[in-house]
Order: sequence, then structure tokens, then C-alpha cells
Amino acid sequence: MVTQTEKDYQHIVSICQELFEKKTKDYGTSWRILRLPSITDQIFIKAQRIRSIQEKGSQKVEDPIASEFIGIINYCIIALIQMRLPADAPLDMPYEDLKELYEKEASNTLYLLMNKNHDYGEAWRDMRVSSMTDIILMKLFRIKQIEDNKGKTLVSEGVDAGYQDIINYSVFCLIKMGLGKKAE
Repeated sequence: MVTQTEKDYQHIVSICQELFEKKTKDYGTSWRILRLPSITDQIFIKAQRIRSIQEKGSQKVEDPIASEFIGIINYCIIALIQMRLPADAPLDMPYEDLKELYEKEASNTLYLLMNKNHDYGEAWRDMRVSSMTDIILMKLFRIKQIEDNKGKTLVSEGVDAGYQDIINYSVFCLIKMGLGKKAE
């Protein structure tokens, strides 16, 4: 049985993937030049903007917060794709080749979300968007530390788990902001 959370997740990811496809057609795969820490920093900038707007209660650049969460999701999927591509993968890749990789990372992340929702009982539904933004930033600081440690951890999950958690918290935020409701 498909849950409402799963439907909302798939709807939000379809919005993200559509934007990813359009940007790939506009810009190509220019993001392929970025090293993983640079992608992490790009995600950090977006999360920090969201927190800044939440704290100030206003914004001067009219890009909506929802767009920033969509950008975070796409950059996390980009990071997951980037870290799994072989070192000799071409910088320029057609969207058709990336589509399958994007969908695989989104599917793996949904699987994680459903398992965690089972165990935690969808506790995120009682959380504030501002709290989830803080958790996203905390996870980014953890990822940065792991990157600074050359990927070595003693007991912690790797950066891929951090990116997946950030995707899921961003999806939760978008659901709470009303983007999960697919028009019938």
C-alpha cells in the first residue's frame, strides 16, 4: 500500500527532476567539474539562506524558500551521482544518461525514508520547518567534517547517508509547506 508520504515524496521528486532536466538542457553538466566539498558548500549556501530568511522574517531576493529546498534536493542528488561515477566518467553527459542515475538515487533515498518513517512513526510531521532547517545545517557541518577527515569516520555513517537525510528533510519541509499535495 502506497502511503501519502510516499505519494508526496514522488510528486516532489518529480518537480525536482523536471527542473534538473531543464537545467541540464540549459547548462549541460557543468556541475561535473565540482568536487564533492564544493557541492556540499553549494547546499550549505542554500540552507543558510533559508535559515536567514526564517530568522529575519523577511527576504529581499524574491526566490521562494521552496525553490531553495528544491535546489538542496537536486544538489544532494548531484552529489550522490558524482560520488558514484567512475573517475574517468566524462564531464559532459547527456541527460538521458543521467536520468537513470537521478531516478536510482531518488529511489534509494525514498527507500531509506520509508524505513525510517516506519521506525520513527513519521515524527517529522510534528516538527517545525525551522527545526528541520537546523537539522539540515547540522548534517552539512557533519558532512564537511567527514570531508575534512578525507572521508574517514570512526563510528558514523558516510557522506552519502548525510546527503540522503538532507534530501528527506527537504522533502518533509516541502510537504509541510504544501508542495506535496499533487493536483488531482
